[in-house]
Amino acid sequence: MLSVEQVRSSYGRIEALHGVSIEVGRGEIVTLLGANGAGKSTLMRAISGVQPISAGRIRFDDRPLEGVSSHARVALGIAQVPEGRQVFAPLSVEDNLRLGAWPRRNARLDAELASVYELFPVLASRRRISAGMLSGGEQQMLAIGRALMAKPRLLLLDEPSMGLAPMLVEQILDVVRGLKQAGLTVLLVEQNARAALAIADRGYVIETGRIATSGNSNALLADARVQAAYLGV
Repeated sequence: MLSVEQVRSSYGRIEALHGVSIEVGRGEIVTLLGANGAGKSTLMRAISGVQPISAGRIRFDDRPLEGVSSHARVALGIAQVPEGRQVFAPLSVEDNLRLGAWPRRNARLDAELASVYELFPVLASRRRISAGMLSGGEQQMLAIGRALMAKPRLLLLDEPSMGLAPMLVEQILDVVRGLKQAGLTVLLVEQNARAALAIADRGYVIETGRIATSGNSNALLADARVQAAYLGV
């Protein structure tokens, strides 16, 4: 479904991605592992179109994305849950969700809203309050729900467990597992490497803007280098 080929991207004169290549197959959960500053979020932003690339190719469903704007990529079926949630704090929970469906703003959204509220019942009970009043975990649920309102086929999920209690992390990752079972493809960046590999089919390890290693989740869990660097073994 997604092919990233030798992608380079820079912030000014500083190159953050040095020829990164990854693939994500339809119906997979693929995780990106790496330390802070390794280039994980830059790669996610490049795929969603908010970070320009200087070289390489990104293809979605065999369609090249060069020259395709970020909002047009949403219409194609790519939605990103950004690092740090980035909800619209003054707006209500439901207005945040409706903004996620902006490309389909003229359509009736009752079914999509009902689906998100079924997935995250706590949001239904808070639908009229401002998003800034939610807890961190509730805001993360809202950010995921907002992305799902666009009816994506590929979900880019950037650090969903950041700052959350272990019980909430487990709940969020259970939701991600359920989304895969419902047919959604997920590219996941997650600081909790063990938890990410537990739900992912495959993974890539990125170090200083380059892919250091890759493999299926069991192979990465058994890799001594990955254990030492990311699993605390």
